[in-house]
Amino acid sequence: MILEGDLIRLRAVEPEDVEVLHVWENDPAVWLVSGTTEPFSREQILRFVERQLKGEDLFRTGQLRLMIECREVRHDQDNGRSSRRTVGTMDLFEYDPLHGRAGIGILIHGEENRRRGYARDAVEVLCRYARERLRMHQLWCNVGADNRASLGLFRKAGFQKAGIKRDWLWTPDGYRDEILLQKILD
Repeated sequence: MILEGDLIRLRAVEPEDVEVLHVWENDPAVWLVSGTTEPFSREQILRFVERQLKGEDLFRTGQLRLMIECREVRHDQDNGRSSRRTVGTMDLFEYDPLHGRAGIGILIHGEENRRRGYARDAVEVLCRYARERLRMHQLWCNVGADNRASLGLFRKAGFQKAGIKRDWLWTPDGYRDEILLQKILD
């Protein structure tokens, strides 16, 4: 499955993604926004990817991980291969088919990949996919109140503030609020 926007493609996880996912999931800089509390082993990441490859899809697990890659193709003169640069991941989680909703999460990894429009394009593509293919009614996300970049991203994509969870997120600097945002897809 490949979903395309102007700048990015969303695609299924492949076995070759294990190494990059292992690095990204174990990056402490990401842990505050992902809620990660301990490192993942390479074996844990491999099992996660294998479950997705075996068809344990959104409808069975309530979760879908997609890789975000640039649409631009790079050509390697040495080996004659073409490839696309993977810049992040996108998740649907806590899928609720009865109520037609799911949570959405995004990671654009590396400062060099941020503020280039990849996240905006990926969110738009995923919203379209959720509405048109999955027939979802709404998507929601939780964003730290001090995460201005993510709040701006989701607001520009049509998500609206639905509530504030006070002192919800522990950080080394103390507790922080978290904002619940929703987007009705109809």
